Amino acid sequence: MQHAIQQIVDGLAAGSIYGALALALVLVYRATGMINFAQGLMAVASTYIALTLWQAGSPIGAAVAVAIAVSLVLGAVTERLVIRRFEGASPHTAVVVTVALLILINGIVGAIWGYNSQPFPSLFPTGTVTVGGVVLAIPSLATIGVLIAVVVLLQLLFLKTKLGLALRAVANNPESSALSGLNVGRLLMVGWALAAGLGALAGALIAPKVYLDPGMMDTILIYALAAAVLGGLDSPMGAVVAAWIIGVSENLAGTYIGFIGNDLKIGVPLVAMFVILLTRPQGLFGRKEAVRV
Repeated sequence: MQHAIQQIVDGLAAGSIYGALALALVLVYRATGMINFAQGLMAVASTYIALTLWQAGSPIGAAVAVAIAVSLVLGAVTERLVIRRFEGASPHTAVVVTVALLILINGIVGAIWGYNSQPFPSLFPTGTVTVGGVVLAIPSLATIGVLIAVVVLLQLLFLKTKLGLALRAVANNPESSALSGLNVGRLLMVGWALAAGLGALAGALIAPKVYLDPGMMDTILIYALAAAVLGGLDSPMGAVVAAWIIGVSENLAGTYIGFIGNDLKIGVPLVAMFVILLTRPQGLFGRKEAVRV
């Protein structure tokens, strides 16, 4: 029993890593109606900025804060110079554009910082605590706490503030929002900026666990996409809960189902996504879209 609890705790810690990036994906979707496949590489670039500042002597907390601020600007600039040129295009065009961004950012990051893995300092104290025989890593507990705080703040943003309500309106129906007097272009830019800032935070939380290199987010992006879709693309809370479910289920399956092991456990979230979406296409926490006839 203790071993199973340890696997669940470890799964929650892994799920928190996936949830950090899933939140950024959900934010840009909820604010703009797009899935940004370059979100992982944008987070990697921001994390390299934080690493550079830290290596120059800045405290890691301050370095990450500056990287988040820079990411807000870069996200806004990306929307203004790239994404806006394809505004109103088909969803397929948006996919191609964000994939092209992914490839471009990967090349830029590699050219500036190289492709070798580098250690990244943790934002939190290292060490463990033991509760009832279960070992809990302090950075993992802190990451879970940060995720919960971010989810609460996002829920407050989208449900209780004029900015959040305006972002949701623009994502759902930009034409009607424009007729209502909302500045659609500015709000889309704000949505991309917020998602980029959240991605920078995600990168800083993830990098100490997996080492920093341009491909750091490749596998994590698969899990994050699965979590975002499973939880419902318009639900920050759903994305995090789904990420925890994925982390725990893949850990338990890899440990207790012999033919899966470590090699095939990446298939667990994909199977879960297939099964759940067959019965609930909007995801676990997503809202069913009403269609008027």
